[in-house]
Amino acid sequence: RPAFVIVDGAPGLEQALAAVWEGVPLQRGTVHKHRNLLAHAPKRLYDAITADYTDMIYAATAEEIEERRQAFLRKWRLRHRAVADSLEEAGEALFAFTTLPSSQWKSARTTNAIERLHEEFKRRIKTQTVLPSAATAAMLFWALLASGQITMRKVDGWKTLTQASAAKETIDLAA
Repeated sequence: RPAFVIVDGAPGLEQALAAVWEGVPLQRGTVHKHRNLLAHAPKRLYDAITADYTDMIYAATAEEIEERRQAFLRKWRLRHRAVADSLEEAGEALFAFTTLPSSQWKSARTTNAIERLHEEFKRRIKTQTVLPSAATAAMLFWALLASGQITMRKVDGWKTLTQASAAKETIDLAA
């Protein structure tokens, strides 16, 4: 059972994860939500939305984030309601990272590292419709990693992870 899951906002995935692991905190990717907010507004508002959103997401404390979230909603309900509605749609899942130690916030706010790996897998298996087994997927991952064709960065704040030894055992087994 994972302690924390980062998703891209696909409702089917979120529902499946909730059915399998009830109560596991789900973090929506903040980069995706930012793009989604911009998609709901005319281009002339992009800079203002981006400034307010960045100010909110990158605030130093959970309390500051919540204050800026409420200010964002008040402002954008008046200026362009669809933007405020889009932020509200994400709910608490956009801010689940605030339950982690602040040293881990940077890594938990985004799915970019996961997406990079996913894109490389898609590129590698483009000519195949599926991988034959889960073991094949693990072998492909480790081959790409060992050859340097993909690189993984450490999760910021990894020394403060409570299950660091369990994660290492899982990685060792996969290798």
